[in-house]
Amino acid sequence: MKKISSIVVGIVIIIGGYIGYKIFGPTVKAPEQKYIYIKTGSTYESVKQQLLDKNVINNGVIFEKVANFLNYPKLVKAGRYQIKDGISLFNLVKMLRSGNQAAVNLVINKLRIKEDLAAKISANFEIDSVTVIQFLNNADSLKKYDLDSNTVMTAIIPNTYSIFWNTSISKIFKKLFTEQEKFWTSERKQKAKRIGLTPKEVYTMASIVEEETNKEEDKGKVASVYLNRIETGMKLEADPTVKFAMKDFKLNRIMHKHLSYPSTYNTYQHTGLPPGPICTPSSKTIDAVLNAPQTNYIFFVAKPNFSGLSDFASTYQEHLGYAKKYQVWIDSLLKAKASKENGKQLDY
Repeated sequence: MKKISSIVVGIVIIIGGYIGYKIFGPTVKAPEQKYIYIKTGSTYESVKQQLLDKNVINNGVIFEKVANFLNYPKLVKAGRYQIKDGISLFNLVKMLRSGNQAAVNLVINKLRIKEDLAAKISANFEIDSVTVIQFLNNADSLKKYDLDSNTVMTAIIPNTYSIFWNTSISKIFKKLFTEQEKFWTSERKQKAKRIGLTPKEVYTMASIVEEETNKEEDKGKVASVYLNRIETGMKLEADPTVKFAMKDFKLNRIMHKHLSYPSTYNTYQHTGLPPGPICTPSSKTIDAVLNAPQTNYIFFVAKPNFSGLSDFASTYQEHLGYAKKYQVWIDSLLKAKASKENGKQLDY
């Protein structure tokens, strides 16, 4: 009798140990992508099935026991959850129950159009691009931020933003706008006032400068050209605004036929700044505009080399001299290329 009792006790201990291991042991497997995504409105059953399908758990019965014990079926929370290999089933359910999700790092660099922003957000968050675009074009949504569908992108300062995956577009935008407000310190606002522009106008000018050059040493001088043109009543005649107006960002050269394209963004057709930015400029470029040197420059053209820098001029005559040098250089490159291609054909 004692022997039988000992066997029973042994069996109970083994079963208890097995169940204890399954609940508190390192039995959870990390999915291939390291995260599981629980959509808004998901049911407990759909969450359990996802965990089984991704082999995060291998025993639905024990998972259900733990879930019921922690009342998880009634406390399902949407989100992006990082699953670490080897955590316990108990800790997994606790994490899901508490809604302790992993934030998404939204990295924003240079974007050109609202559709670019919508695509980036929809690729990283639960919301779809259509919902994002609707918000960015909605006058009522933007009114409280003193923005419209043209100026809405001035709220975006390129940076990395930590945001939860299931956050709504209104809350995402509010965060972006709040960070933009922090960027515009009283010092920056004073600098904007000093050059006769509002923060939105500075941002818009910076977007043109951003598209004109990627050379930090030239950005301030390019900005000074446009500031001088505004002051003298000249049209900006900025090639990147034509590209933006046409939505043809693959154009390598702006030809005369492009200059008449009808758009309020075409600064060959309209005096002053366009109604909104043509890209999201970096904070460095915005500061380059705010700290633009006082110059007499009215014109600039690329240097006749591969430096990416420009030659700046105060008079049209001086500018023509620089432009001629650049054209001679371009012609020589084209001639050399044609000669090389002809040589290849002869060899063939």
